[in-house]
Amino acid sequence: MTNTSSADTRTIAIIGGGPAGLMAAEVLSAAGLAVDLYDAMPSVGRKFLLAGVGGMNITHSEAAAPFLSRYREASPWVGEWLTEFDADALRSWIHGLGIDTFVGTSGRVFPTDMKAAPLLRAWLKRLREQGVRLRTRHRWLGWDDTGALHFNTPGGETRATATATLLALGGGSWARLGSDGSWAPLLSARGVNMRSLRPSNCGFICGWSPFLTERFGGQPLKQIIASTHSSVGETISRRGEAILTHDGLEGSLIYALSAALREQLEAGAEAELILDLAPDHTQTQLQQALSQPRKGQSLSNLLRKKAGLDGVKVALLHECLGKEAIADPSLLAAGIKALPITLTGTRPLDEAISSAGGVCQNALDDHLMLKALPGVFCAGEMLDWEAPTGGYLLTACFASGRRAAAGVLAWIQATSG
Repeated sequence: MTNTSSADTRTIAIIGGGPAGLMAAEVLSAAGLAVDLYDAMPSVGRKFLLAGVGGMNITHSEAAAPFLSRYREASPWVGEWLTEFDADALRSWIHGLGIDTFVGTSGRVFPTDMKAAPLLRAWLKRLREQGVRLRTRHRWLGWDDTGALHFNTPGGETRATATATLLALGGGSWARLGSDGSWAPLLSARGVNMRSLRPSNCGFICGWSPFLTERFGGQPLKQIIASTHSSVGETISRRGEAILTHDGLEGSLIYALSAALREQLEAGAEAELILDLAPDHTQTQLQQALSQPRKGQSLSNLLRKKAGLDGVKVALLHECLGKEAIADPSLLAAGIKALPITLTGTRPLDEAISSAGGVCQNALDDHLMLKALPGVFCAGEMLDWEAPTGGYLLTACFASGRRAAAGVLAWIQATSG
């Protein structure tokens, strides 16, 4: 069955019920416009809720300059959005919903109860009170021959028209939560310039030996420094924890370097990661300790006592260094401080926390309206930018939703009279 509905001339259609789409809905409904928000899933904000399961990291308390640098080459573009709605403004907005926040020891900002659900409930209550109509189980199929928005629903296909459309459809990861990238060919067919969607904040493949996988797969590598180089040769280093998986590495430390590592893979067959397994010891200290007589101690026990290396770190040394290096205190100390790991690929896009690529900046005007499709705006992760975890992703999604909503208001004003 096909249903056809004609919206009021002042109705705005928002497609996508994640942070960017919901924020746009708030701004537009507060301005007095009728807003229909469509989402393919049975409820909105699903990826937002899942991201908050382990603790809802909403933003970061970092100073403005280093905060902005997290967006790498997209920093000037994202900076335009953050000028209007930065991390401090986001915290104030959350407080306005009745949710308190605090800054953790890492500088990350969390709701006091660490949960996403209360925040989302309070937000949806506000949106409903402002008249936003949530239309779930509406999968967007593009536009029909008349230019109407085309949806698939449990009751059949339906169409709708609107004064303006704002797309906030997410990236290409976590398809089960709605972000499947199916919008990409729809926009490409309309002449929108895009970069292919690739994994970001993702795990990488190393191809461990069966011994390492069977004995240590899934175990954490605690308190290490990971380093790699950017596309311009700059060394990037971060300290933290990673997880040794059955076929590679993942975890917050690896995610922080994922953009640079992925770019190395895109430029060649491999990427190189350097691990410092004992950040609190110098190479000289290690060499001196390892040169002393063992007095019956095994190498593993010596490494545990003198370098603080646990079993998984010792196993990783054996995996990546030859027997000659293991037996030579000088070479072993050097390996502990700079263990080379060769990466051969990324984990699949759908497993990534987020995605890179999407609608290019040159396809949009300053108000995030598509140049090829006047009256159609884009926001959130479907745009071509990326950021590490730590609150940076969410902050830019919120800010882009407000930016695009302001663009809708400006466009309506410019075209209505």
